[in-house]
Amino acid sequence: MTFLNPVVPFPDEIHLQVFYFLMPVLGIGMLAQGLAEFGVMFFNRRSRGKEWEMAVASTFTNHIVLIGLGHLGYRVVKTLREMGEDVVVISLAPDPNLVISAHSMDVPVIEGDGAREAVLDSANIRKARSILLCTQNDSLNLQMALKARSMNPDLEVVIRIFDDDFALALQRQFGFRALSATGMAAPIFASSAANIDITPPISIEGQPNCLARIHINDHSSLISKSLGSIEDQFNLSIVFLSHNGISDTHPSAHLSVSAGDTLAILGDPQAINNLVHENK
Repeated sequence: MTFLNPVVPFPDEIHLQVFYFLMPVLGIGMLAQGLAEFGVMFFNRRSRGKEWEMAVASTFTNHIVLIGLGHLGYRVVKTLREMGEDVVVISLAPDPNLVISAHSMDVPVIEGDGAREAVLDSANIRKARSILLCTQNDSLNLQMALKARSMNPDLEVVIRIFDDDFALALQRQFGFRALSATGMAAPIFASSAANIDITPPISIEGQPNCLARIHINDHSSLISKSLGSIEDQFNLSIVFLSHNGISDTHPSAHLSVSAGDTLAILGDPQAINNLVHENK
């Protein structure tokens, strides 16, 4: 009598079956390991490196890219963060202490040449709202501004220029907001990068004052506040109010602010920035 033996897989078939069984398990394990490594890189601030900075910058949109983390650049970053703006910094050889201070404000700092397309891409320049050039080299600032604008035609460009005539020429030819040595207060740079219409400061009784135009957002915390209370809170003057298409050049302090209003503000640059932050 003949008995049929059960079909026994050949050794190669056994190996293949084991492989197909383990492949999903190994795949999940490798994915979990990759996510764990990314999580460690993303959240471990003590071990920040170039990859971490680029990973964080890649998550930003509608942000401001600042090039040149010198003392002016750092003050501008600080002011922008106080205004609630997201900032990515590019700097060729930044001061380590300034980098640490920037990191404490959750600002990624990418070390590299801002004139290189790859470096600008690492700061997600194509999705940025503005770029602010703060190095002390006029020609380098212009070179980086042109490169960035070529990569993002809608980019708002604010550029530091030491020569007044050169600054005026750049504004006329390229539409850049070029600020010369007379307008180098950090709050002026910050406001310009945040797309706030603001004039260079003029001295009134020894104090710098700027004129700025502010549009009241739909969810602004300034809504329903009186003009007088806003002036007292921020120590500035509201010299113009546009409400429902009606302009008032001498608005009463008792009038209240509504969504969609436009205000013209006269005051210290920092006071104006504080008001802008409240308008978020």
